[in-house]
Amino acid sequence: MAIKNQQPVILTGRLKWVERIAHLFDDQFTVPGTKFKFGLDPIVNLFPVAGDAAGFLVGAALVLTMAKNGVSRKVLILMMLNLLIDGLIGAIPLIGTVFDFYYKANTRNINLLKKHYEEGKYQGSGTGTLVIIVLVLLLFLALFTYLSYKVVSYVVHLF
Repeated sequence: MAIKNQQPVILTGRLKWVERIAHLFDDQFTVPGTKFKFGLDPIVNLFPVAGDAAGFLVGAALVLTMAKNGVSRKVLILMMLNLLIDGLIGAIPLIGTVFDFYYKANTRNINLLKKHYEEGKYQGSGTGTLVIIVLVLLLFLALFTYLSYKVVSYVVHLF
């Protein structure tokens, strides 16, 4: 629950460092004449594989640092989900590059951290969140398997 007139959380120490890196990778630059911001992440990701790996490793290091500073398991699961979405979709050529300009996983994770400390949100074990993630992944696996079967059967019928 949020308390009225409560001061926003100001991150200090290692968490301030995490916030600076997230800003550098997600919001460092502004397109002149607009409010659109982007960081180094989409620029680095222009280099296939190496850029994606670098962005993922930086994001993982930030999540690890935040985890060491005591966030709940639920916050940690949500942070890893943000990082996973960014890594998977960001790895798709062209679509992933455009996606990286808009989906700012590091900034999302900083916001989760602040909401956790400011408002007491995302408390608990995160088991429900984990179950939902597993169910969605199983659904995607079933869909992928079905589509693969359809493609293979179509190719076999061509011969």
